[in-house]
Amino acid sequence: MELSTGGCPQGWPVGLCVGTVVGMRGWWQDLTDLVLPAECGGCGRPRTVLCPECRAALSGAAPCRVRPDPEPPGLPVVHAAAPYEDEVRATLLAHKERGALTLARPLGTALAGAVRAGLGHLRLPVPEGLPTAWDGRLRGGNGQLRPGGGQARAPLSGTGSLLLVPLPSSRQAVRARGHDPARRIALAAAGELRRSGTPARVLAVLRQRRAVADQAGLNSRQRLDNLAGALEVAAGGVRLLASGGRVVLVDDLMTTGASMTEAARALRAAVAGIDPYLAIDACVAEAGEPTGERMTEATTVHTDRTQGARGMAGMSGVDDMICAAVVAAPPDSFEINRN
Repeated sequence: MELSTGGCPQGWPVGLCVGTVVGMRGWWQDLTDLVLPAECGGCGRPRTVLCPECRAALSGAAPCRVRPDPEPPGLPVVHAAAPYEDEVRATLLAHKERGALTLARPLGTALAGAVRAGLGHLRLPVPEGLPTAWDGRLRGGNGQLRPGGGQARAPLSGTGSLLLVPLPSSRQAVRARGHDPARRIALAAAGELRRSGTPARVLAVLRQRRAVADQAGLNSRQRLDNLAGALEVAAGGVRLLASGGRVVLVDDLMTTGASMTEAARALRAAVAGIDPYLAIDACVAEAGEPTGERMTEATTVHTDRTQGARGMAGMSGVDDMICAAVVAAPPDSFEINRN
């Protein structure tokens, strides 16, 4: 096809030509922005995913333990990579609300650091008389080997891959944003952990079992009440969580700790409900699309609805094995480190 000196195919109407060229330019710009972002997600510096200064603000310091005030009963130990302010806040919002998907990798790197810090606080007790993994059987409370054969790992052994369990977003939120931020960051964190020599994978086993009200404008107590009993574990996920690998709940941000407290409750209740002899060592980290990571069955375990969302520590002996780590948390939640 020959082009005129104006860049239009000969014989094309000028108006159509101009509209086509403008449309192609817009499409090309969109494609270019995906490959080479227009600006830094933290400060707006042109032509970089995240500038060195914003990257340092996100993951340049060692992750710290954080604690909301008031602290919800049953909230595990929580570690955060950075305070939720300034460039860090802008970066998280750019990824979460504006679809800056290229930020998932640096956010995942920050989350991976918080996960490592949390793992250092895990306690992995082995019950007296527990058989080794090769035995394939577990002892019950009376000390007798219970049936079940197979080459199962002993619970609380800490063996196997690290399992990252993202907190679920509602379907409505995923549709509105076009992606699941926590899950995407979890996948990036798992990749970072694997590259550094820690086997890790993502298990999206948590889901909402009922609708909840918008959390905006609710105080800490109201958020706890709003989320009480709202989460559950997929039936196929319970055995995976109890398979011996350490478990990490992940999300991008913790504010009051209500979501993390409910997620920990759901894990404890699900594992205790399917088999009282099974327990998991769950580490919680607040932080994508499935990319070969194992998904579980759509059916779910209906946990005991009479159990409160709070005060669940001690179920299945996992209270001391639950820790937490987040990409970011409010600055005042870092105050614990000054005492």
